[in-house]
Amino acid sequence: MIKFLSKPTFLTLLVCCLTLFAKAQIGYNYAKVDLGIGFTSNQIFGDVAKKTTTQSFGGSLTYHISPFFNIVSETQFGSLAGGNQYSDPNRRQFKGNFFSTQLREQLQVGELIDYSDNNFYNAIKNFYSSVGVGVLVNHVTSITRPVGSELGTNNTNIIFIPLKVGYEFKIFNDYDQPYIKIDLGVQLNAMLSDNLDGYAYGSTNDFLIQETLGIKFAIGAGNTSYRKQVSY
Repeated sequence: MIKFLSKPTFLTLLVCCLTLFAKAQIGYNYAKVDLGIGFTSNQIFGDVAKKTTTQSFGGSLTYHISPFFNIVSETQFGSLAGGNQYSDPNRRQFKGNFFSTQLREQLQVGELIDYSDNNFYNAIKNFYSSVGVGVLVNHVTSITRPVGSELGTNNTNIIFIPLKVGYEFKIFNDYDQPYIKIDLGVQLNAMLSDNLDGYAYGSTNDFLIQETLGIKFAIGAGNTSYRKQVSY
């Protein structure tokens, strides 16, 4: 006759099984949401000859479809400037403040490759590319428009296409879950307008180039499991 296990023995085996299962999941789990802050340098490529670097800051909310495939919502506040009324061939100069919001998908190399037991693939797995759509609201506070120059407006609402590449450094907690991410990136914002700098000259739209430094923090329990180990 098969004897039933005693209650203490059964509980001991159950705890051991749960412990082994938990250990098996270490390195595979991740949190679904990150909150982040970022700092950015901005430079307009538009109708002015002299480029000026300005700063902005903002916040982000990231939803992880996987550790390497994300949806990012981001807002920014900052300033824009360019030109010099004394050295610019057309005496153009402007300053302004802006607010922007954007929604992007972000795909990291780790979603596409097997990086286990390969130092090179493991190093490049956090490179990413990102694309989406955004809206930028700009208010020009100071501008010189010489008599007879091109027209432009001081207040604009512009749709733009953000194109970003970068690298995300992942910092892991005691359970090998990514809980802090440091993001270094370069973003080209293709404006669907020629009036970002307050000047509307010719038929070429303006571009805004941004260099970004961000930090993100995982929110909530890291109880979602990925198909492969994140923390090789």
